[in-house]
Amino acid sequence: MTRRALLAGGLLLTLLATGCGVRPSEVITGRQAVSGPSQGTGLYLLAQGELVLVLRPATADAAPADALALLAAGPQENERAQGLTSAVPAGFDPVTVTSEADRSAGLRVRTTIAARSLSSTAADQIICTTADAATQFGLAENSAPVTIVGSDGARPPRPCPLS
Repeated sequence: MTRRALLAGGLLLTLLATGCGVRPSEVITGRQAVSGPSQGTGLYLLAQGELVLVLRPATADAAPADALALLAAGPQENERAQGLTSAVPAGFDPVTVTSEADRSAGLRVRTTIAARSLSSTAADQIICTTADAATQFGLAENSAPVTIVGSDGARPPRPCPLS
């Protein structure tokens, strides 16, 4: 009996020591869940370098150019206090946003600054904010690609990476 008890105890101790094989990791965050219709202007700001949707209060859906003007102005004081930032340069405004004849063909954002020198993060902020505002405003589908055109030419059309 004693030998069996020792063997069972050793087996149990071995199993406990090996664990389940899952290694600890950093916290994995995602976007907040949508909880119904929202009113406001959606802007894509950065939280620890990741795109996050921020709703600014508004009485009506903002046109894409208006949403981009808000994005170019950067985070508000309360948003900065929450650690939100932006990679979009302040000189990005004014812009014009046009849609192609076919709504699924995409949108074109024109600005006076250099488009190709924008960081990929700034471009993603612009693309996602444009796509969100255009969808709310009825100009395009949310997955429509966005082309940013500036003084140095155009960036290739891309959809929002979060769509």
